[in-house]
Amino acid sequence: MASSLPHVPDTDPSRCAMDLFRTSIAKKVADALPPLSLEQAYSGVDYGKKGVDFTIALPRFRLPGKVDEIASKVIEQFEADEYVASVIHDKAFLHFQLNTTTMIRNVLDQIHTLTHNTASGKSEYGTNTSGQGKKIIIEYSSPNIAKSFHVGHLRSTIIGAFLVNLYKSCGWDVISMNYLGDWGTQHLFDVYVKVNKEAEANPEIKVEAARWFKRMEDGEEDALKDWRVWRELSVKKYAEEYERLNVAFDVYVGESMVGKEWQDKALERLDKMGLISDVEGAKIVDLEKWKLGSAVLRKKDGTSIYLTRDIGGAIERYEKYKFDKMIYVVSSQQDLHLKQFFKVLSLMEFPWASNLEHVNYGLVQGMSTRRGTVVFLDQIIREAASVMHAQMRTNEDNLEIGITGVKIQDMAAKRINNYTFNWDRMKSFEGDTGPYLQYAHVRLASIGRKNPHLLPLPAPSRIDIETLTQSQHARDIVFLIGTYP
Repeated sequence: MASSLPHVPDTDPSRCAMDLFRTSIAKKVADALPPLSLEQAYSGVDYGKKGVDFTIALPRFRLPGKVDEIASKVIEQFEADEYVASVIHDKAFLHFQLNTTTMIRNVLDQIHTLTHNTASGKSEYGTNTSGQGKKIIIEYSSPNIAKSFHVGHLRSTIIGAFLVNLYKSCGWDVISMNYLGDWGTQHLFDVYVKVNKEAEANPEIKVEAARWFKRMEDGEEDALKDWRVWRELSVKKYAEEYERLNVAFDVYVGESMVGKEWQDKALERLDKMGLISDVEGAKIVDLEKWKLGSAVLRKKDGTSIYLTRDIGGAIERYEKYKFDKMIYVVSSQQDLHLKQFFKVLSLMEFPWASNLEHVNYGLVQGMSTRRGTVVFLDQIIREAASVMHAQMRTNEDNLEIGITGVKIQDMAAKRINNYTFNWDRMKSFEGDTGPYLQYAHVRLASIGRKNPHLLPLPAPSRIDIETLTQSQHARDIVFLIGTYP
């Protein structure tokens, strides 16, 4: 549908039908509330809740006068048109409902056009070009080598893979990066414990691990030889685990690959700024001024620590990739570390430091086998398949359905909250669960198989949508797919 509505920057109604309706709402509000601009009004048009299409929270505009008076100005000037059917004032909010016929027709037209009538000849529904010409690095998963893939890394992997797909669909040049924990005294200590269970109780082992790590940082070949074998075997094993989750990485890097040059330069620059103090030989950066405490940048034996390597790694990545944005998908347990890390880069006056983002998440609790033991990813996947087998009494596709159950339960939880993994919910065919999602897909595919004469569907202009406009369920579905991507 051709539109006479003005264009709002960073919107694309040809790719997202809802942009058109949001613009129409924004214009009505901006016209009623000068000096509010169209862009300002548009930024306040949010998707509604509980049966409301779009909602505006009036206080966000910080306009003079009482909220009720501001709302009355919009209500008084409002006229229903082909895009917006009604508006309701509710306390500090304005709730808007769209014209159902126009909304359904626009969404169906757009899906048909982007699926069948594109210049590329390929389906482009669910994509846009908002990130075209921009590069992003997304670092996620990041397990420690010499350890099996623990479920603690599962949320980072699921969230990170989702972000990779999302940014790709928006036209970004995406580099998916796995930053392995393959360096440091703690890593070596973990290896010792793996080799000798008694090592964990022996304080001398940590001392020996620290000595060995110093030799590795100094580049001694004898110290590095075995480490290379451990790393290669670990990466190979992880790649197999990721394949089962349908996850792939463009780059495997690690703490070991961060050069000393920028680590040293970071210390030097911060020292000149008067932010470094020497405490018994260790180098400490003072961030108290920004309420971020203090952090160790170099231990008293001269070896590096996580923060130092993260700083050096970020600088090296920018030098190599010239990214426009970089996202770290790391648990909320590391919030302070990431804030300190970003602040140090900002203090070093790197202009790209403001383009770093921490996507944090809560922890998965209760993710153990039914026998109560702590588990690794391989065990979770196998048990998920076992649970689905018991539920379905068939061995067909249990593994895939089990994995879907794990993924969907994770994504159904609020990202920032801790959540308790529930085996019963994972195997349920009711509600927002993985098995139900698979079941719904099978039923939809079955409709197509049983009614081949209906496919491919004719152009929307030849379809009578009267029945759809009378069904609330149909309206809800069309509105939902209209919000994608």
